[in-house]
Amino acid sequence: MKPNFTYLWLLIAIFFSSEISVAQKIDEQPTDDLGDVSDAFQENFFEALKQKGIENYELALAALQKAERAAKKNPDYEAVVYFEMGKNLKSLEQYTEAEDYLKQVLSMKGERLDVMEVLYDLYYQQRAYNSAIPLVQKLIKIDEDYKEDLANLYHRTKQYNKALSILDELDETWGESVYRNSLRRQIYRVTGDSEGAIKNLETKIDANPKNEQDYLNLIFLYSEEGETGKAFETAKALLENQPNSELVHLALYKFYLDEGNTTDARNSMKKVFRSTKIDKENKYKVLSDYIDFVTKNPEYESDLDEIVSVFSSDGNGQVYEQLGGYYVSQDQKETALRFYEQGARKDPDNFSLIKNTLLLHIDLKNFQDAISLSEEALGVFPAQPILYLINGVSNNQLSNNDEAIDMLEMGLEFLFDNPTMEKDFYEQLSAAYMAKGNTKKAEEYTRKASEIKLSN
Repeated sequence: MKPNFTYLWLLIAIFFSSEISVAQKIDEQPTDDLGDVSDAFQENFFEALKQKGIENYELALAALQKAERAAKKNPDYEAVVYFEMGKNLKSLEQYTEAEDYLKQVLSMKGERLDVMEVLYDLYYQQRAYNSAIPLVQKLIKIDEDYKEDLANLYHRTKQYNKALSILDELDETWGESVYRNSLRRQIYRVTGDSEGAIKNLETKIDANPKNEQDYLNLIFLYSEEGETGKAFETAKALLENQPNSELVHLALYKFYLDEGNTTDARNSMKKVFRSTKIDKENKYKVLSDYIDFVTKNPEYESDLDEIVSVFSSDGNGQVYEQLGGYYVSQDQKETALRFYEQGARKDPDNFSLIKNTLLLHIDLKNFQDAISLSEEALGVFPAQPILYLINGVSNNQLSNNDEAIDMLEMGLEFLFDNPTMEKDFYEQLSAAYMAKGNTKKAEEYTRKASEIKLSN
């Protein structure tokens, strides 16, 4: 088959053509004639893409070398070839050669994001963090998300003050994150200078009591040092200086809980849920604490519906799974099922949530619902044996024994190293065949089930 030459032109244009003349060439060329560039260039270039796609990197490089010769010194075609060479060599872990080609592309075509990203990944794979730093500084000018990468690189190169400075800047701009807090914690532990860090932050707060991040860092350090009282006082000082602070409530609610101040603890947790500055991961951690709080203070159970409304626009089913688990623990299974089903509709790729919903359907004897949901889930998770088992159990309960047998036998094909579930499969198959009057088959599966010895 002849290659799609129009696609090749577009590929080259998208990757490397910044000059008007190249765009003009694309318009002028027929789709099957590239003028000065022979068909050999196109055929070999496409062959290289094909071979790379199936991870035959050596063959891809051989085809690219032929394409380079056929490019006849055209800088646009040479650049796209060198880029592909760099990527293939990187996949082969021939890092020095890969770096040379990628740098050559940058020298030819300027600081392109796609090329710099590949080169950055190459440096990171080699742990060449010092080489990566100036590259990431350039990437930040294009995409500020790379600031987190730069903080990580400073940490890995032991430039801890620079790393902390960037982390503070990011927290000030984007709010706290679990990743940045974890990285800051690592730095404090590595430097072992918590006392110095505390004094530094106290001095900064005295000089500028309006800097929220300095308070938050100090709260964290006091907490790490076990000085809970000082951490609590710092949190209250932050709230006094900045009454609209949202992030402070991530710390305050725990302090309030510890002192038994349920009213303020509850209010702080609600502020966390409504905050636009606190990320989802932290909110879910607070939700877990809130559920524990409601377990001990059931008079606040009505708050849970209000909390769900805060997360209603979130496509993640985690909040519904946590609330469902709470109501299961309270033996309010119908309420738990309501939350599980809401979550499953919002997050159909959440296998844990689907499984919990199905098991509760079985527990509540909603066998037809279990059949429908398990069949739907198998479209997303076709290799999960428990879905076949639940479907088989439900069909057996409704006397759909043929359907049960079909599902159970299919499910066994996906079962590996799980004797408990294997025993369940055999027992359900035995029940299905017994219901059909096939005692020979029923006894065969009963024997197989009895041969499985489960460890205590």
